[in-house]
Amino acid sequence: MNTTVQLSRTDDIALLLINNPPVNAISSNVVAGLIAAIDRFELDSEARALVIACTGRTFVAGGDIVEFDDPAFSAKPYNGVLARIEGLSRPVVAALHGTTLGGGMELALAAHYRVAKVGSQFGFPEVKLGILPGSLGTQRLPRLVGPDLALDLIMSGRSIGTADALTAGVIDAVFENDPVQEGIDFARKLVATSAPVRPTRERTVVFSEATAANFRHAQELAEAQALFHPANLAIVQAVQASTLKFEEGEALEAQLFDTLRASPQSRALRHLFFAQRQAARIPGLPKDLALRPMHQVGVLGAGTMGRGIAMNFLNAGLPVVLVEQTQLALDNGIAAIRQTYEASAAKGRLAPADVTRRMALLTGSLQDKALASCDLAIEAVFENMELKQQICARLGAICKPGAIIATNTSTLDVDLLAQASGRPADFVGMHFFSPAHIMKLLEVVRGAQTAPEVLATVMQLARTIGKVAVVSGVCYGFIGNRMAEVYMRETEFLLMEGASPADVDSAVESLGMAMGPCRMLDLAGIDVGAKTVIEYEKAGGLPPDGSYRALVRRLFELGRFGQKTGIGYYKYEGRTPLPNAEVTALALELAQTHGIDRRSDISRQEIIERLLYPLINEAAKILEDGIAYRPGDIDIVWTAGFGFPHHQGGPIFMADEISLAVIAKRLTHYAQTRGNAFGYWSVSPLLQSLADRGQRLSDFQGEF
Repeated sequence: MNTTVQLSRTDDIALLLINNPPVNAISSNVVAGLIAAIDRFELDSEARALVIACTGRTFVAGGDIVEFDDPAFSAKPYNGVLARIEGLSRPVVAALHGTTLGGGMELALAAHYRVAKVGSQFGFPEVKLGILPGSLGTQRLPRLVGPDLALDLIMSGRSIGTADALTAGVIDAVFENDPVQEGIDFARKLVATSAPVRPTRERTVVFSEATAANFRHAQELAEAQALFHPANLAIVQAVQASTLKFEEGEALEAQLFDTLRASPQSRALRHLFFAQRQAARIPGLPKDLALRPMHQVGVLGAGTMGRGIAMNFLNAGLPVVLVEQTQLALDNGIAAIRQTYEASAAKGRLAPADVTRRMALLTGSLQDKALASCDLAIEAVFENMELKQQICARLGAICKPGAIIATNTSTLDVDLLAQASGRPADFVGMHFFSPAHIMKLLEVVRGAQTAPEVLATVMQLARTIGKVAVVSGVCYGFIGNRMAEVYMRETEFLLMEGASPADVDSAVESLGMAMGPCRMLDLAGIDVGAKTVIEYEKAGGLPPDGSYRALVRRLFELGRFGQKTGIGYYKYEGRTPLPNAEVTALALELAQTHGIDRRSDISRQEIIERLLYPLINEAAKILEDGIAYRPGDIDIVWTAGFGFPHHQGGPIFMADEISLAVIAKRLTHYAQTRGNAFGYWSVSPLLQSLADRGQRLSDFQGEF
């Protein structure tokens, strides 16, 4: 018996109830249950209307995405069910609550009437997975709300609430109580008034001149993005087809959906979808682990990182104590936070009352003892081991028992800092990415003695402040910056060999990277990048290679810190990067000093391979070392924190698409042609082993 879909009857109203926790996703089992339930309803002549509802916390929140990877997957069975529901001669009411998304939205649109509980959300998020609605969402929604709003909702993937849905005509009524009872009551009213059935497919869509112009503009934008985001163009075409006969639009949508589902872009995005959910699951942590209370957060350091970190907690409604050494530094930090909020309010992104409320949660102090009452204290001072050890020792002395102590270091040894605190069980790394109040990634660094409940509490807190959290073990640079180090290493060697910053940046940006390495470091701060190298050298981590990261250190010595000083790898007019002849001269000088041959034949493909293949190789070493729990965690770090293109799926997914055998072969090639005195091109044993066996890096399970 199929228990995911049940059909019952209360007097003359039939109830179809979907029970497929946790989010009632449409799966092949649910489709089979729907078919059986509709069969029974059609035979039940005493039922005068049908109510469709769901158990649990939500209506159908989408389809079972796992099934999309099955080559035999087809949307036809579900689409056939929706056609049968829409074609019923008795009224069908969808009683909605929670989130009605994707396939759930398509089920609702097939009903004749829709009612929803206050606070419900509605939308088509498929574009975020590189596909379009594949069960007639692109055809029924325009018929219901008009083509302009339909295009906006499907193209953006955004959701709307009950008020907007009611205004737009998505739903017919709003209720506050039990969805099942409200649906039955609404159906009874329809029966009592002999309300007609209203098949959405029978409505027509007509383009006005303004709508036609809107679609032409949308198509132009989509065509420009088609290489990386083919779903956008397909969505325009499918929604445009809603002006045709329903069957013609249906056929086009099906064709476009099948093409997109099999595309590398959609497979990459689906990979990231599952990887992000896996990243939140920490092996060995019990689900019922008691978390530490979190009522107030302290941040030591009101510089760029400190104030950005503070804003995350203010945004989430948590009181923050911000500590600095001088009144000027503290005043500047608080003023910068206020200015950021007021700028958001001026753009309509925040209400003035929100600015007031968030600022009221912020307390400034010149005394670190003010952190004694905090449940979490985060140090955000300069990237200097000696300084951070002093700070962590002080936090260990003043923080209350049970408080969590965190460091925002991007590269330093978290275990050494934990020992300095004197409370290693309470200690954890919380590596925010700059700008900290905007970037989604949070690397949570688990020290050798970090208590399980501390890790679990910080992971939950990350969700509270809207971060994508990934756990890393302790090593230089953790996951992201350890890989970034080899990426920047090859960037500098390419510059010294004769490539320009624009050559290097444009090569990787051609793959869809948000920005190349030179622009990235100019934005983050060359001083920040140089200091991490200097600290790594102090810790004995650098190879005995005088040319290693020589250019960034020279720029640092000259005070060329990037955008903040108006000059770095580039010169800047505002934020516009322009060629910088000084960098060319410095690269030439350093090449001569270190005996590096200059060339004029560095191709775009060589740049891509020399930047990304060592980065992928380092990812394999990270997996060998057990620094990341799983391959997908690495892809999340790089897509959420370093601007790696989502449509490429992250470095691990990209490696599998290229083939590990190709990558291993090219690494060996560069070892032979560029030299390998310091092991820069030595292939990871894990990568080579998987390549030899024809296996994928993303399938690695942690045993090697």
